[in-house]
Amino acid sequence: MGNILLFSVIVGLAAALILIPFSKTKPTKEKKPFKSGIFISIILLLVIGIFLFYYLTNLDRSLTSIWILAVAVTGVGAFIASGKERMIKAVLFLGSLAAAIFFLTAFLFNADDKYETAKMTVKTEIETFDEKETPASVPPEFARNKMKKAFGQVPNTSYYELGNLQIQKVNNDYVYIAPVEFSGFFKWFKGKETPGYFTVSATDSNANPKFMQTEMVYTPSSYFNKEIERHIRMQYPQHIFYGEVQLEIDDEGKPYYIRTYGDFITARNGFDIKGIVVVDPQNGDTSSYSLKDVPAFIDGAVSPEAVSLHNSYFGKYIQGFWNSIFGKSEVKLPSDEGTEANVSPIFDENGDMYYFTDFTSPKEGVDSMLGYSLTNSRTGEATYYTGNLEESYMDSQGALQIIEKKFIEKKWKGQMPIIYNFYGEASWLTPVLDANGFLQNYFIVSAANPEISVDGNTPNEALKKYKTALQRGGGSVNGSSNAEEKQAGGKVVRVYKEKSGEITTVSFLLSDGKNFVVSTENNPLSIYLEEDDEVDVNYLDTGEMFLPVKELVIKGLE
Repeated sequence: MGNILLFSVIVGLAAALILIPFSKTKPTKEKKPFKSGIFISIILLLVIGIFLFYYLTNLDRSLTSIWILAVAVTGVGAFIASGKERMIKAVLFLGSLAAAIFFLTAFLFNADDKYETAKMTVKTEIETFDEKETPASVPPEFARNKMKKAFGQVPNTSYYELGNLQIQKVNNDYVYIAPVEFSGFFKWFKGKETPGYFTVSATDSNANPKFMQTEMVYTPSSYFNKEIERHIRMQYPQHIFYGEVQLEIDDEGKPYYIRTYGDFITARNGFDIKGIVVVDPQNGDTSSYSLKDVPAFIDGAVSPEAVSLHNSYFGKYIQGFWNSIFGKSEVKLPSDEGTEANVSPIFDENGDMYYFTDFTSPKEGVDSMLGYSLTNSRTGEATYYTGNLEESYMDSQGALQIIEKKFIEKKWKGQMPIIYNFYGEASWLTPVLDANGFLQNYFIVSAANPEISVDGNTPNEALKKYKTALQRGGGSVNGSSNAEEKQAGGKVVRVYKEKSGEITTVSFLLSDGKNFVVSTENNPLSIYLEEDDEVDVNYLDTGEMFLPVKELVIKGLE
C-alpha cells in the first residue's frame, strides 16, 4: 500500500506544479493564501484521483503509464500559464504529445519485432500417436457440468460458485481443476475465505469430481487487498502482466495462483513473456520466477492469453504490418475454437503440456488449414507444423461442421477439436456433446480425407474403428511412434468377418495367441481366410489387442 501512496503523491505533486500557473500579473499579498489553498486542493484531488485509478485498475505503476495524464496536464498547464512559464510548459506539452504519438503508433512499426518474438520452429508433421496411450480428451464443458452437479460437497454452498476451469498434470494424472469462488461482495464480506477447489479426471469421462478442502484467502473473487490481482500488483508494482491468474496444484494438493509477466516490445505495445509470479492463496506469500526457473509442478507457466497473442503475431506479421492489412501475402489466422483463450491445452507422451492452435486462410469461406502449432506451456517455445504440403487439410471449423451435420437431428455439437497423427494420417479427434453439455461420444475424421470418419463411446474405441475405416477407405495404416514392422506365422484357430458395403474386415487369431485385423480393401484374398489355414503375416507391432496387417499370405492359396 505504501508504494501506491508514494507513487500517487509524487505524480499528483508533479501534475499540480505543471497545472497551476505561478506567473503573476499583479502580485498582491491577498492572493497568496488563496493560491496556496487552490494548490493544496488540486494536489489532494490529483493524489486521490491517481490513487483510485491505479488501485481499481491494477495498472503497472511505471512512468510510461502516466502518458495520458501528462498530455492532459501539460496541455492545460500551458494554456492557462503566461510568459516564460507558458513557453516552458508548452515545451513539456510538445514532449508529452510526442511520447503519446510514439505510444499510439508503435504498432505500425514494431510488427517485425513482434514476429521475431513469436517466431516458431517449422516442421512438417507431429509424431504419430502411441495407441497404448489415452488422449486427455474429456471436454472442459462436460467436466465443468460434472463439477456443478457435485457442488453440494461444498460447505455453505450458497456463498460460492465455480471458478475458471483448467487442465493440469498432478501426480502423473491428467485432471481438470477449478477453484470455488465467492458469488458476490456480501458473501465475501461474511465468508472471508473460500473452502477449496474441485478436481476431476481429464481422461476418464466416468470419473466423479472430488472436492478438495483447503482455505484460500487471496482469490480472484475476493475484494480490496485480498483480491489476487491487486495483491500481486502491490508486490510487483512495475511488472507487466498478460492473461488471467490461474490456479495450479502441486503433487501434495496445495493450491497456488500464478500469473505470467513480461516486457512490452516497443513503447507500451506488444508483449514478450519473461516469467511468472506465484502466490500462496492462504497467506499471500509471493515469489517471482523466470521461465527457466519455474517450479516443476507448474504446467501452465505461459498463460493461454499470451500464447494466443503470440500466435496472432506469428500468423499476421510474417511480412510486416501493412501486408497484414492489405496484401495479406502468407498471412494465416489462428483458430478461435480453442478451450482457453482460443488455444487448447494438450499433453504429449512425456506428460508435457502444450497449447494447440490451427491456422487458416484470411479468405472468407475457406475451411482449409494452413498449418497448426504447439507451444510448450512452461517454456513458451513453439513449433509450427505445415502438414503434408501435397494434401489439403481441413481446419478445426470444418471438422466441427461435419459433426454438426452428422448429428443434426440430435443437435449434438463438437468441442475441443485436436489434430493427431493417427496411423500416419493427420486426423481430428473431437469430443461430441449434447445440447445440455454432456459427453455423448468421440468423433475422428481424416484431415485430408473427410469422407473417412468414425465415432465411438471412448477415444480408444473410436481409434479401433478409425483404423478399420482407414483400411476400408484405401488409407494406409502406418502405425504409431513405437510400432515396428514385424513378421509372424502359424495356424489360424479363429476367424471373424464383418462386412461393410463392398469391404470386409477380417479378424483372426493365430495358435500363438496373437490377434490380427486385415481389410479386403488392401488384402483382397483375405476374404478366403478360414480356420486351420497356415499363414505368413507382415504386421505392425502397435501394442494393441488386434494388430494391423500390412501383408497376408495364405499358404496353399494361389
